[in-house]
Amino acid sequence: MQSEKSHRGIASYFVVYAALLVLLAATVIASEVELGRLNLLVSLAIAICKAVLVVLFFMHVRASSHRVWIFSVAGFAWLLILIVLTMADYTQRPAVPDSGLTQIPLGVHDAERP
Repeated sequence: MQSEKSHRGIASYFVVYAALLVLLAATVIASEVELGRLNLLVSLAIAICKAVLVVLFFMHVRASSHRVWIFSVAGFAWLLILIVLTMADYTQRPAVPDSGLTQIPLGVHDAERP
């Protein structure tokens, strides 16, 4: 059974819910503000904060054993590795040049082509 220490009550869920709503508002505001290359970094930071809150409180990792903590941290570390490698690949690719060809809309038959 759960100990009294691990069970914080419904008030903590409302506090976390309010924090998630604030982070949601921060996400909307960050999407409207032009930060250049920092947009991605700010969006990922906000998303990570929301994910940590959900994992710690709603998935009850905060009150779990050390083994659960280790696997949770390992999962986040693996996710971080995947994001870093993806961003490294994405930033090293050359821009796709414009081929000058006009795009034909889907569903247009040969007789209707310009």
